[in-house]
Amino acid sequence: MVVSTKSAALVGLDVFTISIEVDTINSIPQILIIGLPDTAISEAKERLRLAIKNSGYSFPASKVVINLAPADLKKEGSNYDLAMAIGILIKEGVVKEFDNNKIAFLGELSLDGSIRPVNGVLPIVCDLNRLGIEKVIVPIENLEEASFIDDIEVLGAKNLAEVVEYLNKNIDLSILKQNIDSYLKLKEDYPIDFCNIKGQLRAKKALEIAAAGAHNVLMSGAAGSGKTMLAKAFVSILPPLNKQEAIELTKIYSIAGLLDRKNPLITKRPFRSPHHSSSPIGIIGGGSNPKPGDITLSHRGVLFLDEMVEFPRTTLEVLRQPLEDNIVTISRAAISVTYPANFILIGAMNPCPCGNLGDLKKPCTCTEFQINRYKARLSGPLLDRIDIQLKIQRLEDKELLEEDKNIETSKKIRQRVIKARNIQLERYKDEGILTNSELNSKLIKKYCKIDSDSKKFLEQAINRFSLSARSYDRLLKVSRTVADLDNSIDIDISHIAQALQLREN
Repeated sequence: MVVSTKSAALVGLDVFTISIEVDTINSIPQILIIGLPDTAISEAKERLRLAIKNSGYSFPASKVVINLAPADLKKEGSNYDLAMAIGILIKEGVVKEFDNNKIAFLGELSLDGSIRPVNGVLPIVCDLNRLGIEKVIVPIENLEEASFIDDIEVLGAKNLAEVVEYLNKNIDLSILKQNIDSYLKLKEDYPIDFCNIKGQLRAKKALEIAAAGAHNVLMSGAAGSGKTMLAKAFVSILPPLNKQEAIELTKIYSIAGLLDRKNPLITKRPFRSPHHSSSPIGIIGGGSNPKPGDITLSHRGVLFLDEMVEFPRTTLEVLRQPLEDNIVTISRAAISVTYPANFILIGAMNPCPCGNLGDLKKPCTCTEFQINRYKARLSGPLLDRIDIQLKIQRLEDKELLEEDKNIETSKKIRQRVIKARNIQLERYKDEGILTNSELNSKLIKKYCKIDSDSKKFLEQAINRFSLSARSYDRLLKVSRTVADLDNSIDIDISHIAQALQLREN
């Protein structure tokens, strides 16, 4: 008689239940695993044999056939080990009957029978209840990560023997329930606070607007003008994560294998700063088994590209579609996965190859041809997707040496950002978006209405600066954010003028 256990497969962020069917044949003792397993699953044969033996149980003296259903779905990873071992032990009569349609098993087996942690436990546990599973047994090291989900019972086990004894109703397994709100308390431990940055009041105001509306920013300025420091401080003025965003981010980092076992919940908005030698796959994600790239790991946070023009053109151009759609779809011959990619892009660059163009102290040694070729590394369509484009000036000696006692802290700026974000949350509660930067053309017409005087002002701006349709839309979205920070229901000329001043390149 065929016995069956349940496990789960991850394809991107989608979860599928996997039925693991086990039967034996009177033949030479061996294990045959079928159902499109990858190398890690195929290599489980000896792990299963030795884990069962070293846990004190006998292995079948016959041919064991294990089928992973559905057979047309590619199975990857080692999280099926535990479910396969339990199936074998049910077949051997070691494990008594239980409702195998209501319980799932996740975990990799060591040769001694202990259960090793696996990636992607949180997204799997989140969706298993929806798929009809009531209980999940996970490695003890993954228990804390999975304990934030309320709708399903999660149990942690150290080894195979514990699971067998639990299923035979001889012992209880570890259960942990965590209060997610206690993890989400904001801690003031950012490496750089805005009060640590002297001067640059105009740049700070621009970044406040960017944070309030989740707008993309490009900063151009001489070396040493403070671009990198401003970018690193930017994350400290973003609003704290809510419960939904924290779970969403933790799912992504769990899949990528980047989750800290000691801190199983992502509680701060991510700040990713890849090196300019990064490949398009490193930025966008991919591989034969597609994994999240930096743009997905920056979801709900910041992707900072320092020395942006030094990135290969092909790497920069892959950002265009995610910046527009807030998702990235990675297609391969056998699989297509979609990951979220709703991030704030902050780019920093020098104004010219020598870095001194526009500097009041150091003369530029570049020719006009060199300057134009240097700036042309950023394509027009990519620049069109960056709402705020700033020129950062080096601090004067007086600004550098003087102590400014009235300088604002990140906490004070963040309070204004949170207030503006709350206005947007209320405004867009029925639209399925969170911030002004996510407005499409239809919603721009609905929520960014302007009076006749403002329209005339905008017409002049379009003609003078040769704005594209996309630039026009983004100008209105930034104007909407400026109005929100000003606590204004309507967008007026002053808001549009301020938004125009933030497009200097």
